[in-house]
Amino acid sequence: MSTAGKTTTSTGPFSDSVERLREALDRAEAVVIGAGSGLSTSAGFVYAGERFRRHFADFIREYGFEDMYSGGFYPFGTREEFWAYWSRYIFINRYMDPPRPVYDRMLALVRDRDYFVITTNVDHCFQKAGFAKERLFYTQGDYGLFQCSKPCRQETFDNERTVRRMMEEQKDMRVPSELLPRCPHCGRPMTMNLRADGKFVEDAGWHAAAARYERFLRAHEGRRVLYLELGVGYNTPGIIKYPFWRLTAQNPNAVYACLSRSKAYAPEQIGSRSICINGDIGDVLERL
Repeated sequence: MSTAGKTTTSTGPFSDSVERLREALDRAEAVVIGAGSGLSTSAGFVYAGERFRRHFADFIREYGFEDMYSGGFYPFGTREEFWAYWSRYIFINRYMDPPRPVYDRMLALVRDRDYFVITTNVDHCFQKAGFAKERLFYTQGDYGLFQCSKPCRQETFDNERTVRRMMEEQKDMRVPSELLPRCPHCGRPMTMNLRADGKFVEDAGWHAAAARYERFLRAHEGRRVLYLELGVGYNTPGIIKYPFWRLTAQNPNAVYACLSRSKAYAPEQIGSRSICINGDIGDVLERL
């Protein structure tokens, strides 16, 4: 769908838009949730500021990092330093709970509804909040998984035990060499299962989730579907945003809702069936 002529402001006063969203949610036969990084940001998973300083003070002093993202791209001299940083990064963003109960609020709204979630987030917050695993599709990977760096095969490996040991045993911004993860098949170094290049592993679980998502969409064609977009930006719009616009345009019974901190909008072609709300996502969900 073309993006020309899109609306760039929220659709009406805040309270009226929230009420429209509540009505759309109540009328929907199915809800498709598309979540981006803005949802986790609202939940308190921020990658700079006080949270970053609290967990990475030593790396800030040594390397001058300004946020977690920049640190993630630093060319560390050794694998021991690399995994000291990344084990800490993974631990606080995958195995710790977010500070705010935003995902719990979202679950409360859809728990008894027919829903499915597609997300570019890799922090596993949906599953930690209690969303059914069979209703989730993590398209871009999972901080909680390792993969072979080559990769020698399309397989991933749970990393919680290794990451927790790295956290416990690291010293002077280094992990013990014996904890460096290696592929059990070929012996090459492991890396995170994050979509960054053509080496991203789409394992059997990934393909099963993708198939379940496609079946859900097909099963609800032409029905009253709410496409609920939460905190999705323009890093990967072809995964959630553009498909949601297209699916709404193709189905006259569908409603598209976009919740964003400041950039909620929809194309004019679906403007009459769109609800755009600028504001904190957690606050909107709490009002619902």
